[in-house]
Amino acid sequence: MARPRIVIVGAGFAGFQAARTLSRLARGAAEIVIVNPTDYFLYLPLLPEVAAGILEPRRVSVSLAGALPGVKVVLGEVDGFDFDARTVSYVDPEGGKGTLGYHRLVIAAGSVNKLLPVPGVTEYAHGFRGIAEALFLRDHITRQIEMADIAVDPAERAARCTFVVVGAGYTGTEVAAQGVLFTEALTRRRETLRGRPRWLLLDTAERVLPTLDSRLGAAADKVLRERGVELLLKTSVQEASERGVELSDGSFVPTRSLIWCVGVRPDPLVADLGLATAQGRLVVDEFLTVPGRPDVYACGDAAAVPDLTRPGEITGMTAQHATRQGALVAKNIAASYGRGRRRAYQHHDLGFVVDLGGLDSAANPLGVPLSGLPAKVVTRGYHLLSMPGNRVRVATDWLLDSVLPNQGVQLGLVAAGAVPLDSESPS
Repeated sequence: MARPRIVIVGAGFAGFQAARTLSRLARGAAEIVIVNPTDYFLYLPLLPEVAAGILEPRRVSVSLAGALPGVKVVLGEVDGFDFDARTVSYVDPEGGKGTLGYHRLVIAAGSVNKLLPVPGVTEYAHGFRGIAEALFLRDHITRQIEMADIAVDPAERAARCTFVVVGAGYTGTEVAAQGVLFTEALTRRRETLRGRPRWLLLDTAERVLPTLDSRLGAAADKVLRERGVELLLKTSVQEASERGVELSDGSFVPTRSLIWCVGVRPDPLVADLGLATAQGRLVVDEFLTVPGRPDVYACGDAAAVPDLTRPGEITGMTAQHATRQGALVAKNIAASYGRGRRRAYQHHDLGFVVDLGGLDSAANPLGVPLSGLPAKVVTRGYHLLSMPGNRVRVATDWLLDSVLPNQGVQLGLVAAGAVPLDSESPS
């Protein structure tokens, strides 16, 4: 009898964990296939450290083949589903088309940059969701500082030394906090630029880290202000141009650097499925099954999973939920074949960590608020434990960064045109 085939779409936190858990549970009794555009799992929380030159990009990318023994990796972008025929179609990196049949399907497509209908943003802003964008940003910041150093016009010099981050959530806060330290290192030996780098962090919310514990926000706010970051809260971008950005308070900020970190939205793939959605996410029940499709499961950012700890709400788009949902999907699929019993998803947040660069972090493990060095120890320990690989390499990079100066050089590997903001369906 042929082995059942389980196809997983996406290798983010949810998809990766689903594949790893299924591989362990199946022990060769099922064929597990994961379809993903890249051959690695990206550990997103450490991406700001790649942009700041602290970590090399391969440190945050874990080989799927190496970390998922017994799982077949298919490189490709999924572009269609036939739920009645139980097939998934995809396009590989060289444009070839393929189709996979399945007995069970897990949709874990993840999320993409969230856009707002602001004039000029897609032309002049740069997102922050992948390795290419982090590498581009590191080069871009370095280039702006180097060009500012030789600029004759004071206005040009000031614009090149001004960096605007939109979105004071988890990612934007870390990018601004790490970025200001990076530019300080770049300008330290440039006499004409001493004290010139200017960082602004904008958000329409009333405080930094609006979706997290207010104590985390207060700790991050204090560190950012001490470093000279200008926090413009209850403020938004009205228009972006080559010259700079116009803000909702009527002011204009000359800049060549607009970094878009306003949040994420479900992968557009979800909207084309022809299935019920909630807040743009695929509707599932508490067992992570798509209603009316018992052979189709969804988890992570792409799924509107009922939050049983907060009746009437759905779980947040966080790595904590995605990882645990991926593991539960695997167990519930195993239960559908008679191994164990299926369970409903229920998880209470264990706290969050925010790395602010240097010796500063903010964390609330199990609800206990921490800041400064104790939070730094907890934050880095959490990341090392959460990473499915590369722990020694990451720890080594951290050690080297603490004793050696930052290498401020442009590699020129990623051009601006290679990392456009996705302009489909701005919300």
